[in-house]
Amino acid sequence: MKHQATLTWAAIVVLAGISAGLGWWLGHRVLVPAEKAPPPGVTVVREGQALPPLVLPELVSGEPFTVSGPGRPRLINYWASWCGPCREEMPVLDAFSAQQGDNGVQVLGIALDTRDEALAFQQQFPVAFPLLLETAGPADSSVWLGNARGILPYTVLLDAQGRLVKTHYGAFPNVESVRRWATD
Repeated sequence: MKHQATLTWAAIVVLAGISAGLGWWLGHRVLVPAEKAPPPGVTVVREGQALPPLVLPELVSGEPFTVSGPGRPRLINYWASWCGPCREEMPVLDAFSAQQGDNGVQVLGIALDTRDEALAFQQQFPVAFPLLLETAGPADSSVWLGNARGILPYTVLLDAQGRLVKTHYGAFPNVESVRRWATD
């Protein structure tokens, strides 16, 4: 009887391991989409290259806001109102932005959304950093900046000369993780 119980438990452990591995593999394949090539005519900015001219409307006022070019280092976060992780991350980015003040890394949010949905999101999750608006699509600026998976949130870091330093898929869980990523 003891031998049979040992075999039963061993079978359960093996099946659990197989199930966990299969679940991870399927989840990884479904939750992390494969990279897609950019559409014809879209040049992807590589690390060390400058962002091409980019001017987008500010979400509330509609005034043009220049994203590219020299200035302060910039953390650009792409988000959308329907994105759950974006909702969790927005207060984290706002706190990081407040820590940076007027001389540190400038945080910019770019909504890949409709204006009405983005404004409703802003009412729920107010932030002090600039929020801009862009129509989502296969050639939006997140694609230029390497978002080959179409995942949101997606964050890029530009240096003070406007060159791409690095990219990040997914939400930052806390202010310290943003600080380490943006300043190390």
